[in-house]
Amino acid sequence: MLSMRDLKPHDLKGLSQEAVTALAAQMLGHIEQQARDLEAQQKLLQRKDRDIAWRDAKIEKITFELTRLKRWKFGAKSEAMTAEQRQMFQDTLLEDEADLEAQLAALQAALPKTQAKPKAAPRRPRREALPAHLRREEHPHEPEDTTCATPGCGQPMTRVGEDVSERLDIVPAEFFVHKHIYGKWACRCCQRQGIERLVQEPAEPQIIDGGIAASGFAAHILISRFVDHLPYYRQETINARSGVHTPRSTLARTSGNAGAAMVPLFEAHKRFVLSCPVLHADETPVSMLDPGAGKTKRAYIWAYARGEFDAQQGVIYEFCLGRGSQYPVTFLGGSQGPPGLMQDQPAWQGTLVCDQYGGYDAVLDKRVYPQRIAVHCAAHARRKFDELIGTSEVAKEAIKRIGWIYHVEGQFEGMDAQQRQTARTQLTRPLWNELHVWLKLERRRVPDGGSIAAAIDYSLNSWTALTRHLEDGAVPIDNNFIERQIKPWAMGRKAWLFCGSELAGQRAAVVMSLVQSAKLNGHDPWAYLRDVLERLPSHPNSRIEELLPHRWQRTAD
Repeated sequence: MLSMRDLKPHDLKGLSQEAVTALAAQMLGHIEQQARDLEAQQKLLQRKDRDIAWRDAKIEKITFELTRLKRWKFGAKSEAMTAEQRQMFQDTLLEDEADLEAQLAALQAALPKTQAKPKAAPRRPRREALPAHLRREEHPHEPEDTTCATPGCGQPMTRVGEDVSERLDIVPAEFFVHKHIYGKWACRCCQRQGIERLVQEPAEPQIIDGGIAASGFAAHILISRFVDHLPYYRQETINARSGVHTPRSTLARTSGNAGAAMVPLFEAHKRFVLSCPVLHADETPVSMLDPGAGKTKRAYIWAYARGEFDAQQGVIYEFCLGRGSQYPVTFLGGSQGPPGLMQDQPAWQGTLVCDQYGGYDAVLDKRVYPQRIAVHCAAHARRKFDELIGTSEVAKEAIKRIGWIYHVEGQFEGMDAQQRQTARTQLTRPLWNELHVWLKLERRRVPDGGSIAAAIDYSLNSWTALTRHLEDGAVPIDNNFIERQIKPWAMGRKAWLFCGSELAGQRAAVVMSLVQSAKLNGHDPWAYLRDVLERLPSHPNSRIEELLPHRWQRTAD
């Protein structure tokens, strides 16, 4: 039988019916085989396309990681503009400058010729005046002879004015001693009758019974440790320069006793912070000494602050051994169990501004806490694109669009909640809507698994929480406020390196909560601690709220 491959046109003549049927069957089988081969090739091409897309995404991810590592190693550590961003703005600046110069030249050419005015002398920068509350020591300087030296005159001269110059000076910290003398008074008449009668004033209550540290010195130790971030051995050296021997053991005991005395105030401050409807939350790692292992282990500081736009400010810290969700769940009250379970304290309700860390999922579980609302941070979404600014045009455009939103948001400073919400509805909501449409369009264009896809998904997957601030003018656009309150911990861990124990970390959280809140309310932290430590021993616990940073009034010295 002839094969299809060997068949010639003239061979078709004289073929029998059986031969034609066989030939047609052979042709159909050949067509089916070609269809199967074509389908297999198409699947192979699709698989290769997927492999290529995966490799491209992998290469992009590796390139991004390498760029980020170089940036971490050699670049700026802040969120300031990168070299690429600065170049973008510099190019725009040059274009705008050239445009304005051309317009100015055209306008000047159309004006009639006038005589050019002389340039005014450049203004010298004015030095800021020294604070008025500083003690002034006057040093008069007058001529020895105020008789006129003109020949033939010799008359006494009249003072017609003066020139005053001020120079700033400093005296190192002065140590002084409060010497309390308690007089003893006895009745001699009663003594002659065999009756002992002795009168003496009771000792004033002190924050540390039997200690040598007065409230001012105890406050100085705490401020040096938790505001200036000076370890105890450095404080010991500094004090020694003034001729005062303060062993670090004494400093540590004083700090421990003062921290323990402020725990009731810390608990009252916690209730105040958690009484707000808008709450910021964030966490940061700190090292804690692990003596058994001979090294340090990681612990965490959880920070909670009242809303950035709240009229009364306050921040509170909690030292925890981990980063699990059980810590914020316990701190904010309630339980991870079903509704109706007995709880140690009423559960906080309101709007929580946080990032997308999974530890907050249990805190914001609608089945357990239906009155809690999640708001995600726009600055975190921006950072995802900021890390890709040198490798992706999409990231550059995203940074530009988010920058427009922040520029408009900055114009709302000083508004109340209602005014801010109205302004956002009119001005920034359209920008957010445009950004949302643009992100969804770009997501279809970029391959899965890449860094830019992950950055876009970070925003799109939580878009409702990311834009919830548009619905409430009391809610900020990002969580940068609490990050600024965490910064003292980041500075401190570089100085004192680690916490000595869990108790030391908790004590540090107590002091830092009160000190940082005092700063938020415009108080001098040393003056606040000194006054509080002096009043606490005799202050009634029922009026402890009077000593909270937002209500504190300094007593007269």
